[in-house]
Amino acid sequence: MRVWDKIIGFAGTGLLLSTLAAQAQMIDNTQAPNTAKAGINKSLLDEIGAGRGDVNTQGSSMYIINRDPFRSIRRGRQLFQRKFTRLQGQGANEKDGVGDINTDIGIGAGLSDSCALCHGRPRGSGGAGGNVVTRPDSRDAGHLFGLGLKEMLGDEITTDLRSTRDLAVILAQQQKKPITLKLLSKGVSYGKIKGNPDGSVDTSQVQGVDADLRVKPFFAEGSTISMREFIVGALHNEMGLEASTDPDLLTASAGGRVVTPSGMVLDGSKDKISAPPAPDPDNGNEIDPALVDHLEFYLLNYFKPGHGEPNAIADKGRKIFKRVGCTSCHVTDLTINHDRRVADLETAYDPSRSCTPPMQACYFNSLFATAMPLFHEVDDGSGQPTLKLPLGNSFVVKDILTDLKRHDVGPNFYERNWDGSTQKQFLTRALWGVGTTGPYGHDGRSNSLHDVILRHGGEAQAMRDKYAVLPASEQIALQTFLNSLILFPPDDTASSLDPGDPTKVGFPQFGHGSIKLGVLFNNPADPE
Repeated sequence: MRVWDKIIGFAGTGLLLSTLAAQAQMIDNTQAPNTAKAGINKSLLDEIGAGRGDVNTQGSSMYIINRDPFRSIRRGRQLFQRKFTRLQGQGANEKDGVGDINTDIGIGAGLSDSCALCHGRPRGSGGAGGNVVTRPDSRDAGHLFGLGLKEMLGDEITTDLRSTRDLAVILAQQQKKPITLKLLSKGVSYGKIKGNPDGSVDTSQVQGVDADLRVKPFFAEGSTISMREFIVGALHNEMGLEASTDPDLLTASAGGRVVTPSGMVLDGSKDKISAPPAPDPDNGNEIDPALVDHLEFYLLNYFKPGHGEPNAIADKGRKIFKRVGCTSCHVTDLTINHDRRVADLETAYDPSRSCTPPMQACYFNSLFATAMPLFHEVDDGSGQPTLKLPLGNSFVVKDILTDLKRHDVGPNFYERNWDGSTQKQFLTRALWGVGTTGPYGHDGRSNSLHDVILRHGGEAQAMRDKYAVLPASEQIALQTFLNSLILFPPDDTASSLDPGDPTKVGFPQFGHGSIKLGVLFNNPADPE
């Protein structure tokens, strides 16, 4: 039976669902057993398994990612939710908060025992909620929904822009005169670039990206290339956990080229890749590379935001959003050419799950998530479970609402740095999920969508002014549209993998439905 075919039987009969009850994993059941049996089911050593290994090393991260990918995604989620202990290496954070913060802003990072402490709302998700003082006026932690899609888009745009740069040089050498080409990718303009016959390039007309044309889709200012760097850096700065032996970052930061287990190419000859931190002075290396592998694969495949209840006001607001000109930067849709994920999830309003009368049952939320496979199975003749590999097709990322460019949107968004400098340009914030992520701005200084829109200036001044003179009803409609772009709690949202059962004893604490990846494991009876 093909792995995806299993969900038909599981969703229809409830087989195994009762033994894989959705949980908001925070504690480790092997460390803190409890009567409710709520928590992570595997110890940290079990999650490390056989280390990285390869596709034939049973229990290794490479084996699980390639042969049991939904287990890897769930394991990454459990690691994300895990409360690490001092014995496992948690704490202290960067230099224990003491030192020259002018040159090391990591000193201002908060100290946590779990990724979920900064990225935990809605419940059990890779959401928002944290705040750090890596800048004098603080930074809010953004949500991580759709993070893998952002990485893929940023990487593909970079490839397009650099190909245009190389073409400009080739044409200049062929025609023996400077050649200027437009920098376009996925319908977005990044300015122009001039190639010269001597092989040099003029980047003075490049817009919204560094002169090396590398799009950096992570952090408000756009400063990090890959999820792997993001993960290893956060483990170190926010949790005091050192992944000092990470082979991918060690190789790439030294100028080498690697492909991570999630398929991201890190090429140190083309980009500056962050090195992993030095070993902890007391414990040495504290995070096995296999754990980073699972976290990276989890975030690659992490669900994109959903859509709340549709209505005429929100539909009108979407049109006003476009008419005012907001979509000139907050581009609605972007297309990935080669999707590295193994599944997609479409989460939308389901009136049958609403608590509004007439109702069949009152669920935690009125959403339903439909899972769609993006992989194919390959029997490699090894006698092991089949390889489950990404299809690698194109994918339209809808309602992401960003151009992945940096912009100067005026002094109301400027940010002070500890060294006295001022950050003036910021990456266009992807607005999917914005209805669930107030207060707003990278610093959380705006209480409402209305406030943060009026805060715009600079390159967005004209759009801001158009919004400011709209009738109140149209302003509210635009805000209603933005509020319909939502995040959701995966373990509390019914799906095609677990639609829920309102007749179950204890409903809705039990039987509420969830995005239950466990039914897609090679062995669903072995929970994470």
